[in-house]
Amino acid sequence: MDFAPWSDRADRTDGTDPIDESAGAAGADRSGPTDGADRSVTYVPATVTRSAKIVVAGGFGVGKTTLIGSVSEVRPLRMEEPITQASAGVDDLRGTPHKTTTTVAMDFGRIHMAGGRIALYLFGLPGQSRFQPLWEDLAEGALGCLVLADTRDLDASHDALGLLDGAGIPYAVAINTFPGSPSYPEAELREALALDPATPLTHCDARDRTSSLHALITLTEYLSEHRSAALLETRR
Repeated sequence: MDFAPWSDRADRTDGTDPIDESAGAAGADRSGPTDGADRSVTYVPATVTRSAKIVVAGGFGVGKTTLIGSVSEVRPLRMEEPITQASAGVDDLRGTPHKTTTTVAMDFGRIHMAGGRIALYLFGLPGQSRFQPLWEDLAEGALGCLVLADTRDLDASHDALGLLDGAGIPYAVAINTFPGSPSYPEAELREALALDPATPLTHCDARDRTSSLHALITLTEYLSEHRSAALLETRR
C-alpha cells in the first residue's frame, strides 16, 4: 500500500502568519498533556508530500487515548463518554480503577516525521470487542497498526490482533508499562500474543511523548521494510 500524496499550499486568508513547523509539539510530561495544552501545529504544512493512516488498537483501558494525546502535534480529537453502570460486568476496570471515561468512536491525532515531509494520521480504535464493526471501518486503508498491550491482561489484545491478521494489515506491538504491572521475557510475551517472529515487539510508556514516539518509529521502520520486501516479491 502506497503513501498518499498530500500538499497544502493554500495561502492563509485570515491575516495570520503560518506557524513555524520546526517548533514541533510541546514535550509531554509523565502525566500526559492536558486538554488545554498549547499545540504548535494547526494545519498541514506545504512541506508534507506524503501521508499515511496509522491505527492504534488494543484492549479496553490499555492507553490508546493517552498515547495519541502524548504525541499529537494538534489538539487530539477524543470521542469519549462517561463510564456508566451499564458497563458493569462488561468492561473490566480492575487494572484501571480510576478510569471514568471510555472511547466510544475513535481518537484522532497527527504528527509529522522525516523533517516534516510525512504526515501520520493516527486513529485510535475503541477497546471493547462490541465495537468491532467500527474497528473494521476505521482500519480500512490503514498502512499499519500499533497494538498496545498490557501484561496484566494480554488476552485483551487478541481481538485486535485477530482483526489485523484477517485484514492483512501489518502491525507492531508495544507493551504499555503500567506501574506495578508484571514483567515477562520477550519469548513468553511473543508466545502469549501468538506473534510472528518478524512482528516487532517493544515497550513504551504511553504517557511519555518520547517513549510513545519510539514505539511509532519502530512501527514505521517495520512498515518500510515490509513494503520494500513486498515490492521485491512482485518483481520476481
